[in-house]
Amino acid sequence: MTAAILAEGVRRDFGAVSGLGPLDLTIDDGEFVCVVGPSGCGKSTFLRIVAGILRPTAGEVTIATRGDGKVPLSMVFQDHGIYPWKTVEQNVRFALEVNGFGRAEARQRTDHWLGQLGLAEFRKAYPSTLSGGMRQRVGIARAFALDPEILLMDEPFAALDAQLRQVLQEELLGLWQRDRRTVVFVTHSLEEAILLGDRVVVMSARPGRVVRSTEVPFERPRAAAVRDSAAFADLKAQLWDCLRHEVDAYLATVSGGTDA
Repeated sequence: MTAAILAEGVRRDFGAVSGLGPLDLTIDDGEFVCVVGPSGCGKSTFLRIVAGILRPTAGEVTIATRGDGKVPLSMVFQDHGIYPWKTVEQNVRFALEVNGFGRAEARQRTDHWLGQLGLAEFRKAYPSTLSGGMRQRVGIARAFALDPEILLMDEPFAALDAQLRQVLQEELLGLWQRDRRTVVFVTHSLEEAILLGDRVVVMSARPGRVVRSTEVPFERPRAAAVRDSAAFADLKAQLWDCLRHEVDAYLATVSGGTDA
């Protein structure tokens, strides 16, 4: 398989603090990889480096695209990142237009993805009138409308209640199943990582490195009922044994206060 993302010796320092790496990771074209790790280990920093938002202090990330997407990559943020002064429709269409889509195509893509994510009847609504789950759907619609070859997702469902989170997980899997674009999905939930991913990558306490990479053995399409299987529970326990060690290491380095 061709690597869509190749990270080699990637390190990011924040002043005198080493926040990430060195990190080495290969993500194949079409692979859905979930990344877990302790708070502050550099998961989000890594995504931002891949997205080109941050520059690495050392090392490099190589992005290899198929060339059949309109943009190389798109990112969905935990706080959805939509503009409060624009309507649902305007938020999606604006992202398309600033990325070079013509007005007609931007309108068509906006209509399509609002329909796909159940937002068509809310197209004229402003974010302040929507629930957290609906605002997150807007962020996802905007990302998919761009037709990226690589989709980066930074804890997109973290702030949602359990029921809505499960609904959006299932919707995301359905969308991904259609064209198998490359997805890198950061989460704090092992259950979510196993349910969604082809592979789960566990990062160490800061500065984050890859300490385990595990293939998820469950067939696709993957029903939510797989959560109740003994194999699911066993894999979750194995991953937690690894992650717990890193969480303990993180807790040993902090003495109160909040972690960035």
